[in-house]
Amino acid sequence: MPLKKISRRKILQATSLVAAAGLISACNNGGSPDKPAESTKTIKKKREWKMVTTWPKNFPGLGTGAQRIANNITNMSDGRLTVKLFAAGELVPAFECFDAVRENKAQMFHASPYYWINKNKSMPFFGGVPGGVTAQEHNAWINYAGGQSLWDEMYAQFGLKPFMGGNSGTQMGGWFLKEINSVEDFKGLKMRIPGLAAEVLNRMGGTAVALPGGEIMPALQSGAIDATEWVGPWNDLAFGFHKITKFYYGPGFHEPSSALECSINLEAFNELDNDLKSIIKNACEAENTRMISEFTAANIDAQEKLVKEHGVIIRNFPKDVFNLMMALSKDVVSETAAEGKLNKKIYESWSTFKEKARQRAAFNEHGYTNLSNNS
Repeated sequence: MPLKKISRRKILQATSLVAAAGLISACNNGGSPDKPAESTKTIKKKREWKMVTTWPKNFPGLGTGAQRIANNITNMSDGRLTVKLFAAGELVPAFECFDAVRENKAQMFHASPYYWINKNKSMPFFGGVPGGVTAQEHNAWINYAGGQSLWDEMYAQFGLKPFMGGNSGTQMGGWFLKEINSVEDFKGLKMRIPGLAAEVLNRMGGTAVALPGGEIMPALQSGAIDATEWVGPWNDLAFGFHKITKFYYGPGFHEPSSALECSINLEAFNELDNDLKSIIKNACEAENTRMISEFTAANIDAQEKLVKEHGVIIRNFPKDVFNLMMALSKDVVSETAAEGKLNKKIYESWSTFKEKARQRAAFNEHGYTNLSNNS
């Protein structure tokens, strides 16, 4: 079959249409008629970070909460930022997490700020201080009353960027090998207790001992310490303190809020794209909300089990003991303001907020609980 002859005019028309289409495509891709854009897709850099923690591996609430943050960052970034968690001792000892991230041996850590009191006396304000505020109030101070900017200023001195990464709520007062009947029972008492509360215990005549979680049980078993606080019924049941003693006191004066942190090497954080920075922030905020709910539910069940199945005796501290704890706490906490200009700013911001929160307390959930329990 003979080929149909195509006119020169039609060939020129077709060529013009193809050229026009090419120009439109070039412009749509950010180019121009003179300089068409390259049709290459931007490939964003993938990163692998290490997270170190102060918690035993897979420890309920604290360890698993840190793992959830790592998993959420990895998943939400679609693998662009993969975070691998190392429990206490797997990469560095528990109390070396801060320096490991500061030196970029790892890029982030999960811990409690009061562990770093030797770095600065005001560190505990960002976790929990004796005679302080509750978890909900702490969140409010950090997020809406200036706490985060002060925290950023403090940690920037160490090359770190801090985020809240959970909260286990009001802590129990602790496990004691002997019954507590008066202030005299604290004379010579060796107790595992961290942060500013350690100084309170020392002023009561006891001796504060700093131990990471994984070392508490052997110390209590051997008699190296006479008492310990840890977290609350859920975590304390998991550690098995009830197998050593049945005397369990609460609430604790030392941590009415026990906020945890997920802090990051500042240089590494600043290198990230803005979307990855937002992913980290949102992953931490999600865990901060989830963990307090988890602890609230789990502590209720664990307390019942400790009493009904293990014969634990749960008591309040005697009133004169608790009153002394609170009076000494006020002194110890206020003394941090004399450590420096930033310390003073932190204390004044926190104490002003606490005073306002106490005025509100009679009319919020605190007041409701007091009234409903006495009705």
